[in-house]
Amino acid sequence: MSIDFEKSVELINVIVNHGEGSKVVKMAKQLGLPGGTMLYAKGTARNTVWDFMGLADVRKEIVLMVAEKEIAYKALDEIARSMNFGKPNRGIAYSTTICAVLGTKSCAFDQITQERGDTEMVYQAITIIVDKGKAELVIDAAEKAGSKGGTVINGRGSGTHETARLFAMDIEPEKEIVLILAEQEKTDSIVASIRESLQIDLPGNGIIYVQPVNRTYGLVK
Repeated sequence: MSIDFEKSVELINVIVNHGEGSKVVKMAKQLGLPGGTMLYAKGTARNTVWDFMGLADVRKEIVLMVAEKEIAYKALDEIARSMNFGKPNRGIAYSTTICAVLGTKSCAFDQITQERGDTEMVYQAITIIVDKGKAELVIDAAEKAGSKGGTVINGRGSGTHETARLFAMDIEPEKEIVLILAEQEKTDSIVASIRESLQIDLPGNGIIYVQPVNRTYGLVK
């Protein structure tokens, strides 16, 4: 299936337990999506019982898929139903509108932020990219401002400030990417807390960007 980028296009994010990502991809293809990309990560939602049992960092799989809005929403509805996202710890999914794609030069952010989707709460997706080992500091700072946890993905950086040299060889230090879903009214305080705690404004300390979330599944307030 080809995607018409002149239409509204959604980025679908599905976060499930380890071993279930392939099931989501297979289901998505059957529902008309052109496939997806699967990443491995760990969840960081805090729970005192899980901490005691050593299970606080649960392995996760993240499936990223792109589709036109109508197809994306129908697929999300079916995936959420089939995967039982209405039950605790089964997984979560959300969609955001892709900006600056082929055939468009700007984004109608007013329209995006006003769309509430399937829930009474409006969410925003906060993405933070930092050096390896700092994800826990990000989570701690976010939780102080009201976040309920996040998902951590391992990555690599190659920007100007991130590249070091060892024996005349360029070394790209590993990165950690933290994904946090936050209620819109908490986003500013969470971002401010992370920004101050990790001194994000200093070169090479990290990047934060925020996206509007159109629909969510599996989130419990």
